[in-house]
Amino acid sequence: MNPEPSPRRISQRDIAKHLGVSHVTVSMALRNNPRVSAKVREKIRQFAEEAGYTPDPMLAALSNYRLSRTTSPIHSAIGWINAWPRPEQLRSFKEFDYYWRGALAAAAKFGYRLEEFRLGADIPPKRLHQILTARGIRGLLLPPQKPHPDWGDFPWSEYYVVRFGRSLLTPNTHLVTADQVSNTMLAFDEIQKLGYRRIGLITENTRIRESGHLFEGGFVLAQRNVEDKHRVAPFPFGSFSPAQRAKAIAAWIIKNKVDAVFTDVAEVPPLLAKAGIKIPDDVGLAVTSVLDANADSGINQQPEEIGRVGFLMLNSVINDGA
Repeated sequence: MNPEPSPRRISQRDIAKHLGVSHVTVSMALRNNPRVSAKVREKIRQFAEEAGYTPDPMLAALSNYRLSRTTSPIHSAIGWINAWPRPEQLRSFKEFDYYWRGALAAAAKFGYRLEEFRLGADIPPKRLHQILTARGIRGLLLPPQKPHPDWGDFPWSEYYVVRFGRSLLTPNTHLVTADQVSNTMLAFDEIQKLGYRRIGLITENTRIRESGHLFEGGFVLAQRNVEDKHRVAPFPFGSFSPAQRAKAIAAWIIKNKVDAVFTDVAEVPPLLAKAGIKIPDDVGLAVTSVLDANADSGINQQPEEIGRVGFLMLNSVINDGA
């Protein structure tokens, strides 16, 4: 008995023939390309769904292979939103600069141009939306912002958005970041292997939902495997005024007999020096980002890869229309 033949896969050319448009238009519409009007995109996407169209995975793999062998022509732009009060500060942080570099290279590979847009007194949220709309930009990357911006009535629902890290509480979007808990646990273990026993964490603060709390979470988990007598409570750096911090850190180290410091605060190394604490003679030091702190030991969070994956996620969301 012969098995029933498999139904033929509906192609983009079938959809194009039925709707009286070119297969190129269908391809762009299914990728949500703004070069096709919203009305036509919706018509094509609705018919494709009703007809049971699904992408051919082999053709997708072939397309990705071709993209990896060539550089696509630039056909659209992705927005990188900078709402820092002093915009030049954002990429002065090497971690964030590498986010940009990774996203920039990945965007060019897929035919996109990454452009920075600065939100501030000259360009409030409403004006930014007008600029992005006029440019046909619907995909946005949000790097970390400091302090948290006032987004006003910016219509996030009209855009595809991916943010880097967890420092932004709004908008609630897809995000890409390092695994801060696992990274901290790994760092803790490596510090122990060097012979240090009383390892202390200096973090910005100890309030949940702030940017450093996952480093603290990893630190607390790592201490589960440490004898009680060697456990040191995290030091809340942000609870002291700038003038008090060097003295407070020194007092904390002495009181708790800390022999190694792990920190996510870039200012800690110079503050230790200001307090007369020598590294590594007095204490060992490791940081969560070796790129942005003056320390030889710590974590390389691979920010360029984070930037690349951030764009790839955004590109996927745009193509999916989700």
